[in-house]
Amino acid sequence: MNFDYTDEQNMLRDSIAKWAAGQYDFEKRRAALASEDAWKTNWATFAELGLLAAPLPEDFGGLGGGAIDISVVTEEFGKALVVEPYVPTVVLGGGALKYAGSDAQKDEHLNAIASGERIIAFAQAEPKSRWALHDVTTIAKKDGAGYVLNGHKAVVLGAPQADHLLVSARTAGGQRDAKGVSLFLIPKNAHGVSTRDYPTMDGTRAAEVYFENVSVGAANLIGETDNALPLIERIVDEANAAYCSEAVGCMRMMTTSTQEYAKQRKQFGKAIAEFQVIQHRLVDMFMATEESYSMALRATIKLGESDTERARAVSAAKVSIGNASRFVGQAAVQIHGGMGVTDEMRVGHYFKRTTMLDATFGNVDTHLKRYAALSAKAA
Repeated sequence: MNFDYTDEQNMLRDSIAKWAAGQYDFEKRRAALASEDAWKTNWATFAELGLLAAPLPEDFGGLGGGAIDISVVTEEFGKALVVEPYVPTVVLGGGALKYAGSDAQKDEHLNAIASGERIIAFAQAEPKSRWALHDVTTIAKKDGAGYVLNGHKAVVLGAPQADHLLVSARTAGGQRDAKGVSLFLIPKNAHGVSTRDYPTMDGTRAAEVYFENVSVGAANLIGETDNALPLIERIVDEANAAYCSEAVGCMRMMTTSTQEYAKQRKQFGKAIAEFQVIQHRLVDMFMATEESYSMALRATIKLGESDTERARAVSAAKVSIGNASRFVGQAAVQIHGGMGVTDEMRVGHYFKRTTMLDATFGNVDTHLKRYAALSAKAA
């Protein structure tokens, strides 16, 4: 099997790296975080570079790429600590529409995503659901040809920037039944939708989203009624694969930054990089990063396999990369000393981001249990 990237994918990587070096370096990123509107300029740039269109179908404004293209983008985003809601919009929102949307829905929304005019947040998690995708208490009650939604979604990443919400709601069955979950795409400004926005510890933004008697039509339903869980599991696995690649980008930068610091920091008259114990730790960080890259690539390649194979590969990557990113982050901070956790040093920001990525859509413990259950089922 050929694991080399295509010329187009290498050009995509280079274009992101060039943009990040000029427009999204560490200091400019810190300044942008202080502004509520700076992300709009970056989002327009993403559209111009084709990043938003990369994985979307050509018939609906996309470039016809796939999961590997997304992994290239998100790894570079990890290196630059990009906070814009790329995965919620392109992978989760775009994925749901790509797999289950009607032609009319695809024409309306996918073209808008590709051009940068549509931003989507995935409103799935609830205060008591933890990472169980089937645990849904938000209710969508049938009302004539449409539905009325009531409920509360928690930590909706990208919701402050979004204009549409992709919402999981229960249309039948009990709270934890696999059957009975449906998926809706709802304008955020719909009557009865309210949000409470806040920043997260890694610089991204999220919101608590409340639905109070929100009326939606049948045209807002994505895919089959009562049977959206398989679709949700698929797009969440794709999002987790993208986040794994992003974590690899963060780990690469933590390793590189720590190597550079160790060559400059002197103790007892020589650079600490000359001490054998520091050399061993730097090598361990490098090896953990390279192993994580292999796991992320494997998960990305497996996204096209059966549901079981896809889920096992993604969970294996989440476990491996979650553990590795914790080790690399702790080692980077330790070698930097107390400065490693200050706001002025990059490594602390990368460590915060990988910690958030580990906790998004299931942490190490959650995916270890999932992997074990899937393996036992397959045996």
